[in-house]
Amino acid sequence: MNGNSVSSAGILMRKEQIAIIALAVWLTVISVFMLLARSVNLEIFFVLALIGFLIILELIAPKYVQPIYLRYIKYVLAAGIVIFGVIVAQKVMEILAK
Repeated sequence: MNGNSVSSAGILMRKEQIAIIALAVWLTVISVFMLLARSVNLEIFFVLALIGFLIILELIAPKYVQPIYLRYIKYVLAAGIVIFGVIVAQKVMEILAK
């Protein structure tokens, strides 16, 4: 085992940790602003959380290789997009019902 593989593994772990911390900070900021505005809406929270998740995922993803953890994260991402679609469909139905 040479020194390069060890250092690149350390960098990968560091990127994952930074991503987790960034997502936690983003979710905390969303929560604090919702509480300050006294308007806690789970749909808005979910959409903003999904946007933050997408941005962080795009920033940590390597360009030419796809690590195994990224494949599993894409399942979570797909579920989030499906839920987002359901939220949009519900809002459209509410608007059309008026």
